[in-house]
Amino acid sequence: MEKYSNKRGNSPITYFQIENNRIIVQFKEGKSYTYSHLKAGRHHVEQMKTLARTGSGLCAYITQNVRFKYD
Repeated sequence: MEKYSNKRGNSPITYFQIENNRIIVQFKEGKSYTYSHLKAGRHHVEQMKTLARTGSGLCAYITQNVRFKYD
């Protein structure tokens, strides 16, 4: 997994792993959630990949768009 850079300094996300059709996001408490094209939708997963790489806005995006759409 790759460390989430957390540019704003207030994200509970610590790590992420980008795969072809999904992203795995790990939070501070140690839980990991997988968001796939099938469950969360291709558009959302691809946007989450972009946010993960930039290190900002991923948690807010998850909360607003795909909160319970994990596998």
